[in-house]
Amino acid sequence: MSNASSTTVTLTKKNADPITLTDAAIAKVTELIAAEGVDEVLALRVAVKPGGCSGFNYDMFFDSEFASDDIVKDFAGIKVVVDPSSAELLMGASLDFTDGLQGAGFHITNPNATRTCGCGNSFS
Repeated sequence: MSNASSTTVTLTKKNADPITLTDAAIAKVTELIAAEGVDEVLALRVAVKPGGCSGFNYDMFFDSEFASDDIVKDFAGIKVVVDPSSAELLMGASLDFTDGLQGAGFHITNPNATRTCGCGNSFS
């Protein structure tokens, strides 16, 4: 992930939105990035990794370096970065943030997931 490059993939209709963010997710990510207190521009990297109960796990973290083939989208000033392999598995997914009595957290709704685990972080 630390492939320093300023080139990003030009999006086509085929891969235009590997993932979208709800307003609540945008607000929370904005808050979390501000709390980092760093001078560099941070992006939210959303990735899919092998593993977990159902075959794949979601991974999200802040990143400041991008590979030349990363897909970079902007949501109200928040950059979201997805690698091409993850983009295929996330196509059409949305990221939401909820804060309620049952706890707070991010949740990905993925139309490509045929099976999910009770933990909400694993899918196939």
